This record gives sequence, structure tokens and C-alpha cells, in this order.
Amino acid sequence: MRADYGVDAPPALYGLGAAALLSGVVTTVVAVLAPGGWWLIPLAYALFFLASFGSFLYTTRRGKFVVWDELLAGAGPAARIVDLGCGRGAVLIKAAAHGRALGVDLWRSVDQSGNDPARTAANAAAEGVRIDLVTGDLRNLPLASAEADLVVSSLAIHNIPNAEGRLAAVREAARILRPGGRMILVDFRHTRDYAAELSRSGLTDVRVRPLGWRFWYGGPWGAAAVVTASRAGDQLA
Repeated sequence: MRADYGVDAPPALYGLGAAALLSGVVTTVVAVLAPGGWWLIPLAYALFFLASFGSFLYTTRRGKFVVWDELLAGAGPAARIVDLGCGRGAVLIKAAAHGRALGVDLWRSVDQSGNDPARTAANAAAEGVRIDLVTGDLRNLPLASAEADLVVSSLAIHNIPNAEGRLAAVREAARILRPGGRMILVDFRHTRDYAAELSRSGLTDVRVRPLGWRFWYGGPWGAAAVVTASRAGDQLA
């Protein structure tokens, strides 16, 4: 990749790295100062945190890109694509190869390192694609109804701190979807709640499925799933 997409949830990733390092130091100290095999206990923690760090780093720097390539290829071409919570453009820029792509975000660095619209625009330029960007709250999108042929989101909606707000964001995603349009929402929490709200919003063929080890944030306890759905009817011109 020619662009730099940063890392997801940097405090969590750096916390796992620090825990692995600290456990390694404790292992060394116990091995030197304590008799017997007591050092095996902190070693087990060190290996656990190291493996979790490796899983998280792989997903945020490689695995999620491979999975999103597959998801977008399966969705097919779309005249207008909207990425909710686009961050530095990891999904948005891939989507731009399938249709005109618009990214919406509040640009919070706590959710993704270096999250800033200027960085997203620079990444798009580096990858040689054209995108549009808008600052907006997912709970109240600054977009017209039935504007998108394909709505996507990756690990954004769970950052809304309350259930009412998350469901409002899902309803907004459904509102901007055209007849005949498709929805792809990826997250590692609340996906079944999203699916239920999409059904209540009139979308059809609503499904939830796991994405496998390539989308694990630290291990299976941080596994992402995808919610797919569509709106019945023929696409508008």
C-alpha cells in the first residue's frame, strides 16, 4: 500500500504491547530471584499478550484490508458509495474503485491514530483515487435520503457510547440507502442489534456472519462480524 492508514484503537494496541513487555521483564526478574519454576507463570502471560498484540497488529495493518477486498468485490459496482466512519480511508479508498465514494467521519484520533480529513485526502491522492469527504455525526447524517447504492462501515458504529445512539446511526444508514441498494456493516460488538434494527427499518435479506481470524482484534474475543442487507426495489437512476 502506498498510503498510511494508521492503526485502529491505538490505546488498545499499545496497551497489549506494553503488557507483553512488562510480563517479559517480570519473567526475567522472577527467573533470576526466585527458585523453581515460578518464572513460567509470568512467561505464560507474556506469551499471551504477545500473541494478542500480534493478532491485533496483523488485523489493523493487513487482515482487514484482505477481508474488505472480498466484501467489496462481492457487492459489485455501485454508482454512489457512502462509508460511515471512514477514518483515514482504508475502506473508502478501496470502495472508490467500485464507484463514486463519499466518506463521513467526526475525525476522532482515539478511534484511529492520526484521524484527520487531510490525511484521508492525502491517502486517496497516494493511491490515485478520487473521494469526497464530509464531517458529520452518524446519528444525524448530512445526506439526503436514498442517496447511496452501497453503504459500508468498518468498526465505527460501536464507538457511539449508548445503544440509542448506535441504533439511530443504523437507522440513518438505512435511510440513505436507495431501493435496490446494499449494506455492509462490519463491527466487533452489537452486530445482532444492528441486524434487528435494519429489519425494523424495512431492509431485507439481513444476515450476520463472522469474518474469521483475519479480523480478530487480539483473539477470538475481539472477532469482527459483518452485517449485510439490501433494500427491495430497483435502483434509482
